[in-house]
Amino acid sequence: MTPTATYRLQLQPDFPFAAAAEAVPYLAELGVSHLHLSPVLEAVPGSAHGYDVVDPARVREELGGEEGLRRLARTAREHGLGLVLDIVPNHMAAVPRHNRALWEVLREGPLSPYARWFDIDWEAGAGKVLLPVLAGRIGDELGAMRVEGDVLHYGEQRFPLRESTAKLPLPELLDAQWYRLGWWRLARTELNYRRFFTISELIGVRVEDPEVFDATHGKILELVRDGVVEGLRVDHPDGLADPEAYLRRLDEATGGTCWTVVEKILTGDERLPAGWRVAGTTGYDALRHVDGLFTDPAGEPRLVDQYREFASPAGDRGGYWEATVRRAAYKVLTRELAAETTALTRLAERVCAADPALRDHAPWTLRAAVRELLVRVPVYRPYRIGGEEALRRSAALRAKAAFAVAEEAAAVDVVRDLALGLLGDGPDKEAFRTRFAQTASALRAKSVEDTAFYRYVPLISANEVGGEPGSPAVSPELFHAYCARLARDWPATGTVLTTHDTKRSADVRARIAVLSECPDRWADFLGRVTAEAGRLAGGRAPDPQLAWVAWQTAVGFGFPYADRLETALLKAVREAGLHTSWTEPDPAYEEAVTAFVAAGPAGPPLYSVALFARELDPYVRANALGATLVQLTMPGVPDVYQGTEREFLALVDPDNRRPFRQGAPDEKTALTTAALRLRRDRPEVFGASGAYAPLTASGPAAAHCLAFCRTGEVVTAVTRLSLRLAEAGGWADTELTLPEGRWADLLAPEREFGGGPVPLAELFAERPVALLSRGAVREGSATG
Repeated sequence: MTPTATYRLQLQPDFPFAAAAEAVPYLAELGVSHLHLSPVLEAVPGSAHGYDVVDPARVREELGGEEGLRRLARTAREHGLGLVLDIVPNHMAAVPRHNRALWEVLREGPLSPYARWFDIDWEAGAGKVLLPVLAGRIGDELGAMRVEGDVLHYGEQRFPLRESTAKLPLPELLDAQWYRLGWWRLARTELNYRRFFTISELIGVRVEDPEVFDATHGKILELVRDGVVEGLRVDHPDGLADPEAYLRRLDEATGGTCWTVVEKILTGDERLPAGWRVAGTTGYDALRHVDGLFTDPAGEPRLVDQYREFASPAGDRGGYWEATVRRAAYKVLTRELAAETTALTRLAERVCAADPALRDHAPWTLRAAVRELLVRVPVYRPYRIGGEEALRRSAALRAKAAFAVAEEAAAVDVVRDLALGLLGDGPDKEAFRTRFAQTASALRAKSVEDTAFYRYVPLISANEVGGEPGSPAVSPELFHAYCARLARDWPATGTVLTTHDTKRSADVRARIAVLSECPDRWADFLGRVTAEAGRLAGGRAPDPQLAWVAWQTAVGFGFPYADRLETALLKAVREAGLHTSWTEPDPAYEEAVTAFVAAGPAGPPLYSVALFARELDPYVRANALGATLVQLTMPGVPDVYQGTEREFLALVDPDNRRPFRQGAPDEKTALTTAALRLRRDRPEVFGASGAYAPLTASGPAAAHCLAFCRTGEVVTAVTRLSLRLAEAGGWADTELTLPEGRWADLLAPEREFGGGPVPLAELFAERPVALLSRGAVREGSATG
């Protein structure tokens, strides 16, 4: 069953199945059709997110176990709701004491029946699995280890001992195991198992193996067959060996009955592969298009100029987006992903050594070609459809330019053709193609999402997953073309504005996006609060880029919360890695950050912040309501993140993953409820057979209206760039022509409009958005 709308709940020990069940009546009244649950399988004890699965055969006991989940499903069904589950096929937690399958592999080695579960390169590790878990070099940590029975203890960690080795002296005992305990820093260069991005605590799972698929999906498939679950969200498909084959197998295993979406991040004009058996993506592409509507293409470049002048981004060639991405990619690939680069180079060397025509490519040229090509892949994963042309032409040409000698640059062609599967078949060739794609995905995520997004910050509302900070504005024409394509090709795809992974909630971004409409006001404000904070002890930021980010974040909050702001900013500077990092922290710099937050954005200048934010409130309101209504009525299935049916101000995790609490309704709640109930009551208007048609305003302020009609029955109209509109004198005689018929305003049922031209000053007289339905509103439906 395709949902009409989903509502995402973040389950955790503090918000288990029973708490979710208590929220069901409220959510049913809100108008969604399905609850969208974060991962429910057994995870590391205490996990606040559930993506660190340790046993895919059991429902998590800390949440209430399988009976608790089934009870929640029954409660939901009684209120007309179904369940959608977030599943994690790519990885499991590399925590042996909780992960029984991994424990057996470490105890029995490559002959263990569980060895095929995990993506381990035994040859690269000389027959052992490197476990980078030690706080220091092993010689310094021996004293912290002890043996009890057949278990090796190291702090809170436990490791199994190979049979008949428990009584050996400790050095010999360690050498006798199927694993090698190592300093955590060795993960960068010597890790021999595939992991999730650069997180060594999450080990890759080989779901491409049919037996592993069956073993790791049995419980999920049982829940689908039993009717407990009606939809699936597939986490990180780019990490899989063959995403298309996996999704085909999943579709067949569920009998084609599940609404399934994938967390596929599309970049630029990239399209979802047409052959994937899914309803679409989880919606980050929709987020980018909706947010872009409310970013001013005229003011954003002025903000960029101010940013370069104020922050003088060090080492990033004047603060240009593409240069920032490239530098970040080099940094990630040569440091955090050095082990992955080595593995690819080793595979390329083996292929060349076995082929007389390729034998003269020196190992260093192959390594350089791998590096130079990877940093230039413009998408997350170069699928044969879509990513092939990018690799074949622009990326390869630019990679060759990094070589001083043309003959040596020929290694790029070898690596490119291996990555595209153009050099024939064979185990090493297939392994290279797969691992190159997986590494490209990890590199893109770490270098863009987790590094460049924190280094290039002229307008931080644009720095979201799938976003284009270098060109964040989206024109109405581009948005309409995108929606028409969704309605044609992926009508049941997911759409989102806020998720558990967004760095700032939609309402925070709506506030910050207004700055693109008033760069001069922002510059005046920035100068004023910088001066105010500078007069206080600790009020000078340790670097100007941090100050820029901190003050924009404070404006996004409106009235800063000191602890939440400090946590988010410390994460930002560590991710940026310019002055401090997670692995090489600079305590003095981080103390200066804390002092600046306390004296600056969360100190006495916060009154100036609140005053400035209050001046922008009318335009923030237009952005927030406009984005909400567009997402809820555009093609696709909208996902409402917990709490976002009302104003929801949250920063990057863990701030945005706090347990769900029902709050007081506001104007945004009324809008959300009206749109969700309309979708529920009229699925034919918004479903797979529903049409999408742009509506164009006419008059001097036409560019400030975005409008469309769904299936000739529902009209959405919103105000965009409202501050610029106000400065230009308002709507004047701008009109929107409605299709024929009588149109009821679902947000103000006493108002009706006839078909034909309607003055936008009248349409938006009470609020900056309008949701119109042809004919009278049925009692108890959209606004009931």
